Amino acid sequence: MAERGFSPPTSEWFHPPPELVERARIADPEATSARAAADRLAFWEERAETLDWYRKWDNVLDDSEAPFYRWFTGAQTNITLNALDRHLHTARRNQVAFIWEGEPGDQQTFSYWQLSREVNRFANVLRGLGLQKGDRVTIYMGRIPEIVIAMLACAKIGAPHSVVYGGFSEQALADRIQDAQSRVLITQDGAWLRGKIVRLKETVDAALQQSPIVETVVVARRTGQDITMQAGRDYWWHELMASPQAGAEAATAVMDAEDPLFILYTSGTTGKPKGVLHTHGGYQVYTSTTLSWVFDLREEDRWWCAADPGWITGHSYIVYAPLILGATSFLYEGAPGYPAPDRYWRMIAEHGISILYTAPTAIRGLMRYGDDWVKRHDLSSLRLLGSVGEPINPEAWKWYHQVVGGGRCPIMDTWWQTETGGFMITPLPTVPLKPGSATRPFPGIEVDVVDDEGNSCPAGVDGKLVIQSPWPSMLRTVYGDPQRYIDQYWSEFAEQGWYLAGDSARKDEDGYIWVIGRIDDVLLVSGYRLGTAEIESGLVSHAAVAEAAVIGVPDELRGNRVQAYCILVAGAEGDEALVAELKLHVRREVGPIAVPAAIEFVETLPKTRSGKIMRRVLKAEAQGLPLGDLSTLED
Repeated sequence: MAERGFSPPTSEWFHPPPELVERARIADPEATSARAAADRLAFWEERAETLDWYRKWDNVLDDSEAPFYRWFTGAQTNITLNALDRHLHTARRNQVAFIWEGEPGDQQTFSYWQLSREVNRFANVLRGLGLQKGDRVTIYMGRIPEIVIAMLACAKIGAPHSVVYGGFSEQALADRIQDAQSRVLITQDGAWLRGKIVRLKETVDAALQQSPIVETVVVARRTGQDITMQAGRDYWWHELMASPQAGAEAATAVMDAEDPLFILYTSGTTGKPKGVLHTHGGYQVYTSTTLSWVFDLREEDRWWCAADPGWITGHSYIVYAPLILGATSFLYEGAPGYPAPDRYWRMIAEHGISILYTAPTAIRGLMRYGDDWVKRHDLSSLRLLGSVGEPINPEAWKWYHQVVGGGRCPIMDTWWQTETGGFMITPLPTVPLKPGSATRPFPGIEVDVVDDEGNSCPAGVDGKLVIQSPWPSMLRTVYGDPQRYIDQYWSEFAEQGWYLAGDSARKDEDGYIWVIGRIDDVLLVSGYRLGTAEIESGLVSHAAVAEAAVIGVPDELRGNRVQAYCILVAGAEGDEALVAELKLHVRREVGPIAVPAAIEFVETLPKTRSGKIMRRVLKAEAQGLPLGDLSTLED
């Protein structure tokens, strides 16, 4: 059995404003969940009926080769049929699909009609380069409109895209190109970030020395510096788009519901990155349903998912689901605090953003600058906030709610993964909230917290998070390595047929789920299981601490000793007096067993480019061990 951890602060409730409850699409989440549980396949079939298909399905779910599940078998579709094509026959064609702002301040706007024409033109470019259905395309770009156009054009012609985040190293890019066997790569000369140029084309040139499989490189011009263009291999985006072959009409490839849509690489603590494979049919059903219900997204909204298209959050909730729903999205190129800490708040006010969905690390990073930067701007357009990427500590949750949201905007704290494709544990706008909990599973999703034998853990007891039945947007395999798919996700609870999420969690007495963190981030100290997230939350709840990371360092006596790294708020002095004060604070907030043996004050923490703290890097460094794969490291 899992040992008892520390109880989360369950006494504090936040209730949604009546006006949000009245307008919500799902007025009674519990009744909806009960209906979904009673007949899960009928529930997902009903959701699929809201989309367009070239041919309907023969079966909603084929589980004959589980865990290689197939959804909507026999159906024919293409995600761009629903994201673009169907809108062109309605008044929505003239609605704004994307508002884009570059870091230097330049802006572009695309209606659905304009976006569709750009996608068609680039689809014709790709076909002119010899790409066919099933060919993989690697995309290595920053947050500019061309990355969205490229992804949609790949989907339109049936060429699975592999987007590699535009900050990855040449080795990481080369590895992903090689694994996907991409013959075409799309990039740009450079990207703006914190006022400096990220030289993407230089990284591409270095990576292609290791992966000569790439035959063609398409380069979008953004930053304008001189770059090397290899004759016969490299082509400018704008020149190809101006060529006669790049016509504004393009046929949409008819795809099987189970045909690959994209490969997205996610790294574990060991081994090479995993190519997570998603497909057209089930993915479009699930992502559009979750976005519609969780954020109650409407045509009149201005939705800002402040992620990068290179991550699953960007795939699902920047590119695909908002377009399927006909929403207006905002896309920003640069860093949150550049050139001043109020960049986010200024853009929200200027563009009338109504929903902001961002990561706890961004919230904590902006929180350290204080309330005044937020209060300079009118954020009254906001009605909902969201959190993604890792558990959000209650202190940051409250600041986000009270200072950014003015105390009126519920926070949709979502737990999900690259592998799941969409939100799995999440509130809906009508659900009472507890800071730090993602609440309950989305309707149609079965989740539990279990011990090593698969027994459901009682309230307040830590265990392993499992998903107990298949869902439409689930990954279909690890690209090129089906055995790894089985070993990684399905082997531990193979008898029960459960998916192992790799996270530890606990339920409270109200059935709310508190995700603690990756199983590797749970410490055993003197026989007690401690989640790094709860100790970090205790540290961040101190007024001097902006952000914290905690690791366990092996200790002969206690099993592990707790070591903490803290980034301080502006003006705080990191001295021995503060160390003593923080230890006392953790003792009060979490408990004596959680008090760090050592606290170090730092300027930065090692993070992935999606904002997750890489505690294994801190742990390896503290023990003088090799740091391992750093391809996902931000800096």
